[in-house]
Amino acid sequence: QVQLVESGGGLVQPGGSLRLSCAASGIIRGINTMGWYRQAPGNERELVALMTRGASPTYADSVKARFTISRDNAKNTIDLQMVNLKPSDTAVYYCKFGSVYADYWGQGTQVTVTS
Repeated sequence: QVQLVESGGGLVQPGGSLRLSCAASGIIRGINTMGWYRQAPGNERELVALMTRGASPTYADSVKARFTISRDNAKNTIDLQMVNLKPSDTAVYYCKFGSVYADYWGQGTQVTVTS
């Protein structure tokens, strides 16, 4: 019974900040990747930030220098700190864990950036 639950989304003005968290429950074996994706209506789901075992985090060009992915060991969460948000960042943000055996997705949290 693996569940990923995202939180921290909301409505902010351009230039604002949000911190998303992804909490995992259950046992996931052989995790290789932990990442954040986003999807706007009518668009394909796109990679935002990715942590890969044995490598440095990678980011989409559109969010570099503005978003930071991290693991909070004390809270057992994967976080995404977002600063200087833009209207183009508006989307549903999803957490994903990739393992040797399967991929796991959360239900998503809405981020809306508007003035």
